[in-house]
Amino acid sequence: MRSADGWDLAEFTDVGGTRVHAAVLGPEGAPDVVCVPGLGCSHRYFLPLARCLGTWARVAAVDLPGFGRTPGPPGALDVRGLSLALAGWLRATGRGGAALVANSAGCQVVVDLAAHSPDLLGPVLMVSPTMDRHARSTARQLARLALDGLRERPALIPLLTRDYLTCGVRRIAATFRHLLADPVERKLGHVTAPTAVARGDRDPIVSREWAREVAALLPVGRLVEVPGAAHAAHHSAPGRLAPVVRSLMGEHRHP
Repeated sequence: MRSADGWDLAEFTDVGGTRVHAAVLGPEGAPDVVCVPGLGCSHRYFLPLARCLGTWARVAAVDLPGFGRTPGPPGALDVRGLSLALAGWLRATGRGGAALVANSAGCQVVVDLAAHSPDLLGPVLMVSPTMDRHARSTARQLARLALDGLRERPALIPLLTRDYLTCGVRRIAATFRHLLADPVERKLGHVTAPTAVARGDRDPIVSREWAREVAALLPVGRLVEVPGAAHAAHHSAPGRLAPVVRSLMGEHRHP
């Protein structure tokens, strides 16, 4: 189905009875890159990065159940539920082993995916991975989120507002509680593919110390700092992250 929001097409796949949506951009037959959004977010805010990657890659930004254009169950899925949904979609679409670009809470989903389905993992770019274990409280996370809203590109705000209204406050709040309880640091060792942790140097949600800790806990990890970017570095600085994805894919093919 032809897309009307800047992507090449809107793809719908039946995964366990759920019609999962993904926005696709880039030439057919090119290497696959899969984008996994953060809390409350959809495919929409990955468009700037997809345009940078789409000259040489086939980019698919998937909407996880309950977010974007993918319906969800009445109750919010926890991290394991979301990662199982992602696994089912990767298998159903034949994208297992694709490069994965995740933002924020999407990083927790990808790390959990590695814990139960490592065969589906390609190289990984974690953009601003949550949750900082040194600030694992609702009050501290909300304060950081509010500050981040003042530092992001103005163009991002209407995109996120639309996405948040689509999924609803209750689903966001329930999913947030699941994310807060997820011990992501204990599972990072399962991510054995080449991985880069990217952090904008103006990101108040993911501290430099936490980003360094995440990179150090990865078997094959490195830290990339993005000058001038906040939490959504893939949206504000896509030209800096696209070469990182390409480099990771080269490392994965030629270990």
